[in-house]
Formats: sequence, C-alpha cells, structure tokens
Amino acid sequence: MTIHVGDRIPEVTLKRIREGMETIDTHALFDSRKAVLFGVPGAFTPTCSARHLPGFIEQFPEFRHRGIEVFCMAVNDPFVMKAWAESQQVPEGLQMLSDGNGEFTRALGLEMDASSSGMGTRSRRFALYVEDGVVRETFIEEPGKFEVSSAQYVLEHLPR
Repeated sequence: MTIHVGDRIPEVTLKRIREGMETIDTHALFDSRKAVLFGVPGAFTPTCSARHLPGFIEQFPEFRHRGIEVFCMAVNDPFVMKAWAESQQVPEGLQMLSDGNGEFTRALGLEMDASSSGMGTRSRRFALYVEDGVVRETFIEEPGKFEVSSAQYVLEHLPR
C-alpha cells in the first residue's frame, strides 16, 4: 500500500557513504526534524540527472533557509549514489541515500517494475515532506511524468 499523509515513515535501514560506508535507520534520519525525501528511478538516468536532482541542488539553500533537510534516494548501491553526487556536484548537507535492495521503496509502496528497460524493480519518482517522522505531504508522480515532485513544485506547496 502506498504511503499517505499522516503515516509514519517505515523503519528500514539504508546505506550512505560519508567517511566510509554507513548503515542508517530511517527513524534516525527522519525523527525530530523537517525533511524532504525525494526518490528517483535511478542515478545517472536522463530525467533524474538533467532535471530532478539538479532542481533540488539549485533550491537546496531555500530548503535549508526553511529549516528543511533534503534527502535523495534511489534503488542503487551506495557507490553509485556517491559517484552520482560527485558528478552532479551535490552540496554538502544534501544527503544521498542508497536503497540498494529496494526495501525502503517497497515499504513506502512506491516501487515500479522497470524490467522492460533492464533496470528491474525501481522507485517511482516522488517527494515526501516529513515532520518528526510523519508524512505531512506527498508528491507522487504518475509513471513517466515529472511534474509534482520537482523541487520548485514542492517548495511552492510546503507550509512557510
């Protein structure tokens, strides 16, 4: 079942690379803070690299100004996420999360079958606004679309 407004973020572990490989619990990531989590079908894919991540990089200072942390997640391994962050010049503080096995994506109910493209199970394109571990807004794209999960759209629809 797809995550809804009022639902608590499911507890799953993800990976990220900082000084080294880290395993991080989603409750530790999202409890006691305001955050936007945006999910993409894949690192280095066309729309994700040309529009989705770059929009959040461009708008990152505005999210921070509003006291909102930003997390990018994909069903890719942590090394791919690190390389993608470096290639996109992701600013320090915008966290790149690896859901390599798709566990978090499935727990959110936001998985999609991209087997026809040779990508297997991936995340749908989405953004969630979370306060203290509870989803307050959802921005979930229809397949093949990029409209409601852009950084600009999310900012326009968040409380000030």
